[in-house]
Amino acid sequence: MKTIIEPFRIKSVEPIYFTTKEERKKILEKADYNSFRIKARDILIDLLTDSGTSAMSSNQWAGIMQGDESYAGSNSFFKFEDSVRSITNMPYIIPTHQGRAAEKIIFTILGGKGKYFISNTLFDTTRANIEFSGAEGIDCLCEEGKYPSVPAPFKGNMDIEALRKVIKEKDASNIPMIIITVTNNSGGGQPVSMQNIKDVRKICDEYNIPLFIDACRFAENSYFIKLREEGYAQKSVPEIARELFSYADGCTMSAKKDAFANIGGFLAMKDLDLAIRCRNLLIITEGFTTYGGLAGRDLEAVAIGLQEVMDENYLQYRIRSIEYLTNKLIEAGVPVMQPAGGHAVYLDAKAFLPGIPVEQYPGQSLVCALYEEGGIRAVEIGSLMFGKYDDNGKLIPAQMELVRLAIPRRVYTQSHIDYVAEVILEVFKKRKELKGLTITEETPLLRHFTAKLKPLN
Repeated sequence: MKTIIEPFRIKSVEPIYFTTKEERKKILEKADYNSFRIKARDILIDLLTDSGTSAMSSNQWAGIMQGDESYAGSNSFFKFEDSVRSITNMPYIIPTHQGRAAEKIIFTILGGKGKYFISNTLFDTTRANIEFSGAEGIDCLCEEGKYPSVPAPFKGNMDIEALRKVIKEKDASNIPMIIITVTNNSGGGQPVSMQNIKDVRKICDEYNIPLFIDACRFAENSYFIKLREEGYAQKSVPEIARELFSYADGCTMSAKKDAFANIGGFLAMKDLDLAIRCRNLLIITEGFTTYGGLAGRDLEAVAIGLQEVMDENYLQYRIRSIEYLTNKLIEAGVPVMQPAGGHAVYLDAKAFLPGIPVEQYPGQSLVCALYEEGGIRAVEIGSLMFGKYDDNGKLIPAQMELVRLAIPRRVYTQSHIDYVAEVILEVFKKRKELKGLTITEETPLLRHFTAKLKPLN
């Protein structure tokens, strides 16, 4: 049979509160045209993020009841440690309350003025933590990843020649780490091939630079490797994941993604000296080394979720559900990132709204239109999130202007997704009526979280 169904049954539900279009116009104005500022109660379908918004399993909820809340040496920590180690095979496992806490620790220790961190594409908090340390983040996305409408199997890959060029320009001694984000979130949720990871590893060995994996969506990336890369079709997802991590010196992870948890994350590494330094900073900022800012119950939930996420029936359903919405939009002529990514559908706002220049934030205009039309909350991944200013205050735009509709895991049904498609198509019909936005208030770092905007006439 070709029909793919949800590999789970629904055991508990929560209500959705409906609003009218007129109500949403007022809500949007009150929120200063920033979807982060809208109350969750006023959202019909929340696709702002897949981080911490997934539905946990009955086994995870059972694990929560078994959580050991001991301050030091918690039984739940050792279950968590065993689970992480079984996947990464890394000896030093450091829990944190979420992924950005892991990033804050590692970049505080290794960053600083004059340092450079190179990646396929850094996401927002990763780049912010790098910049906060005084260092600079540099993206080396492969060429095919820069064209949303042109399909390619591994558009999240690192550009190997660009990587080598940056290392020579900046000098290897000034590069504490190379980071591969799997899947490439800022690049449209696109996967990275195992061959690309091997190629980056060779360069790291050549220049003696550590390689870390941003592993938020390691299982989804591993499943794409199984589907698309020669030589992996007969391998299991756990086998592929273990090989992926074998090429790395360490990793950071937000367990709020591919571990289904509502909170949690970790640092894992092979270097004992670095681990000691990270643990010392962990104690200052997060908590003791066996809880790292997490309750024992959350450590239990993460330990279980990390194993559940590698189930291939689940991953087949997960990838297919993203593909389903992507294909519906492609058939209707909506400009969308192709092929479908692993955790979200990405609209190409620059092609969707060609009449709105980048300095008027077409992605954010589209985000607002989706909310006003149908109560859908999405997020802009473009010049509002990643734009910088030159010395004259002129916007340096992002490489792409995308709108991400992140699908929480095991939360929405096909009828919800069909509704999302209907709303997008309705906005697409009205796209010539949409107007750009201007920023009225912003912060120097991560401005998209709190910025205030207003429409341009």
